[in-house]
Amino acid sequence: ASGRNTSLSYNTQNHMNIIVYKKLTASDIVRVGIIGCGGIANGKHMPSLKKVPGVQMVAFCDIIEERAQKAKKDYGTPDAAVYTDYKKLLEDKTIDVVHVLTPNRAHSFITVDALEAGKHVMCEKPMAINSEEAKKMLDAAEKSGKLLTIGYQTRQTAQAQYLKAESEMGTFGDIYFARACAVRRRAVPTWGVFLNEYEQGGGPLIDIGTHALDVTLWIMNNYKPKYCVGTTYHAHNNDTEQGNDWGNWDPAKFTVESSAFGFIVMENGATISLDASWALNTLEPREACCMVCGTKAGGDMFGGGVHINGIRQNRQYTFTPSFNAGGAAFYEGVSDNDPAGKEAYQWIQAVRGEKAQPTVLPEQAYTVTRILEGIYTSAKTGDIFKF
Repeated sequence: ASGRNTSLSYNTQNHMNIIVYKKLTASDIVRVGIIGCGGIANGKHMPSLKKVPGVQMVAFCDIIEERAQKAKKDYGTPDAAVYTDYKKLLEDKTIDVVHVLTPNRAHSFITVDALEAGKHVMCEKPMAINSEEAKKMLDAAEKSGKLLTIGYQTRQTAQAQYLKAESEMGTFGDIYFARACAVRRRAVPTWGVFLNEYEQGGGPLIDIGTHALDVTLWIMNNYKPKYCVGTTYHAHNNDTEQGNDWGNWDPAKFTVESSAFGFIVMENGATISLDASWALNTLEPREACCMVCGTKAGGDMFGGGVHINGIRQNRQYTFTPSFNAGGAAFYEGVSDNDPAGKEAYQWIQAVRGEKAQPTVLPEQAYTVTRILEGIYTSAKTGDIFKF
């Protein structure tokens, strides 16, 4: 696809931050193949891609053929192909982009095969089940020259974008402490393979903790971990009185942790506390959000908003910008409050050469995977994990 100019503008007056891109046109068609037609495909990727002008979903693959057929009916072109073997999909040389939306265990080898087949790849989070598999993805992207990105859409929330802009302006100074939060009171996912350690590589830490850690590192712009310690708990796996938001889980199938906690020290001395749980007895559930504390000020995205705090004229202050009015639409049909839509839009921009690189770089996602692996390893060994 040929590249066209796009504009990126920041309006920082009165602490407002608005990012505006020129509307995409359909003059360059981007042909997309979907591998994995389950919940994340139907709930996020396919509806978002459908909104992007010039995108055609032309192939669908799932080990359950009926799911691929339904995806074709709902989102595909009339002549879209359906497969149960992803390697057959990759043989189609007309496909530009592949979205890998399978259970975590399959992320690495499918992504590597897709890159080697000459496709740009959007892989759903986490990048892989461990750093060894993630490194294979990095190497394949570099060797192929194709784009690789990971589905961390939390970066596209208005709150995260606001904190990132403040961080880049130097509002916080040197950030030396952060808290990454991904805590639910009782919201264990009881569908799919979420509770299967073999397929997923872990539980809430690798599922939702990964979002919180990614957005925290991104706001800090710090990707150099030194060491970490971690603990995991199966405290509620065998509960009979569950009170779960999504219905009771089967204790016999709940093979991953119910909670995990990590303490990460970066090479520059900064500290990150990471909390991840699907079922914690708490009245303060917080998911995919963070707090950063620096030498000049602090900020958080707790409670659905943003709070900036510091000292001005020798007095403490708290600044709370309003997000009620909404932000500027990226293009018709995608608002500032649609992070999944923004993620898809900016990804296709990168594929077309309209922006220099994807929002989420694979090197950044690789660091997230390394840290998650370090926390799991520390929890198993009882020792500090050094990077």
